[in-house]
Amino acid sequence: METEDMTVATDEQPVAQPDGTAAAPTPYKGFAGKLDKFFGIRKNKSSLSTEIFAGITTFLAMVYILTVNPNQILSFNMANPLWPSVFIATALGALIGTLLMALFAKMPLAQAPGMGLNSALGGIIGFGTMASGKVSFGAAMLLVLISGIIFLILTVVPCGRDKKTGKLIGIREKIFESIPAGLRVAIPVGIGLFIAYIGFQNAGIIVDNPYTQVDLVSFTNWTLQTKTAIVALISLFSIGILAHFKVKGAVIIGILIATLVAMCFGDGVVVFFDTLKGDTGAITWKFWENFKNFFSMDTNNGGSFFATFHGLDFNGATPLFCIVTILSFCMIDMFDTMGTVLGCCSKANLLDENGKPINFNKIMMSDAVATCAGAMLGTSTVTTFVESGTGVAAGGRTGMTALTTSILFLLSIFVLPLFAFIPSAAAAGALIYVGVLMMSQVKNIDFSDLRVAVPAFLTIIIMPLGYSITDGIGIGMISYVIINMICYAVDAIKYAVVKKKNAEAAVKPVWNISVVLGIITIFFLLYFFLPAQV
Repeated sequence: METEDMTVATDEQPVAQPDGTAAAPTPYKGFAGKLDKFFGIRKNKSSLSTEIFAGITTFLAMVYILTVNPNQILSFNMANPLWPSVFIATALGALIGTLLMALFAKMPLAQAPGMGLNSALGGIIGFGTMASGKVSFGAAMLLVLISGIIFLILTVVPCGRDKKTGKLIGIREKIFESIPAGLRVAIPVGIGLFIAYIGFQNAGIIVDNPYTQVDLVSFTNWTLQTKTAIVALISLFSIGILAHFKVKGAVIIGILIATLVAMCFGDGVVVFFDTLKGDTGAITWKFWENFKNFFSMDTNNGGSFFATFHGLDFNGATPLFCIVTILSFCMIDMFDTMGTVLGCCSKANLLDENGKPINFNKIMMSDAVATCAGAMLGTSTVTTFVESGTGVAAGGRTGMTALTTSILFLLSIFVLPLFAFIPSAAAAGALIYVGVLMMSQVKNIDFSDLRVAVPAFLTIIIMPLGYSITDGIGIGMISYVIINMICYAVDAIKYAVVKKKNAEAAVKPVWNISVVLGIITIFFLLYFFLPAQV
């Protein structure tokens, strides 16, 4: 796969040699040297300061999940005693998952409880209905845990060997290899549009319209949506201009500039100064009180820790419902992660010669373990975040980026009001900027071959319009299999006819659908058409 060279200058200035050539930068010393050796910072043409800036950028782009996740799971009921505990579980789940990415996979990717599954989880906990009732918080976490265990098994169970290295590869890696090359190129493009669309929505630039479904915010009326849209656009323009002049930390500087602009609109408009006081409901400086409830082992008192092992009540939920829920969680996590990792690694030039992200199996392992840990802490499925692309855009190339992000997630538990103060509109500009960068991959799609072009287009367009990476990949794979099967059948008939008349002129058709791809397609058909899915 063709990728752009996004090299980043190191902290040290090269010293000119007598012959006029530039010498290698002075090596890091002390603790910085150990970090460089462990993460391979200079080896990946990055620098320590760039990696730290990238980690901060990633965190600022995804910090919204700390408050949004408990709101989604508990249907915006901040009076629920579980709210502060789910917040802590969200932060700890992100900490564990991102630390695994940093220290085990050594990749610039961050994890946290994913959007979409958290609202689905809220629907089955107590604010959605089933045939016989609603499951308890602990029972819902048990379903997430089981999906994580299945995910882990798919990662560690060997399924053949790598063709070049001869190393054993897991089922999930085999699934990735079965994705057609044309769709692999389309996935980052679709994710780029999806990330940008999330940014447009978070900023209020794209709004609901009863007639056309979506619309551009009106700039003729000085409304709240107009002001948040202006903040996001200032963020985007600032990042674009700074990046053009190759300013280090362009993304984070752009977010901070937009935050200052938001403050100029006054309190209670785009930013809320009371947030910094820590007296807006569950957003408080009194973290010790939240921890006390978190470990209470009583869900009625806010104890989400290990809730998956107590307080289990399925309220008559059918086995079919539970099975399909688990499989849905597993499918969404698997393909969301695959798509996100491929998209971010493509932009960071972190792919091997076969177009597969480096350390792919370790990335998948980190994701699976984080999902299991998150369920035991009391949060929805932990997955790799598309917002990792903002850190990559800021120059992140190694696990040092993820380590920085994980440290900030740890700090957020104690200083939530500080991070909650940054408006989502300011971070939205960074998301849109990532969409701009990831669109460049579209030039690598072979649109002359409609057997590839149609599935690739569907993959790209369904992600933002369907608001799901998994749905985009699923529709793309199904359409690829159907179109190529029919084309093969027609070509086979033509081949048989031509062969009888002129054997030398006959061109034998090539079957390009692997067994693994066929099996995955069947699972996607079940995923889309089973009525009991989440």
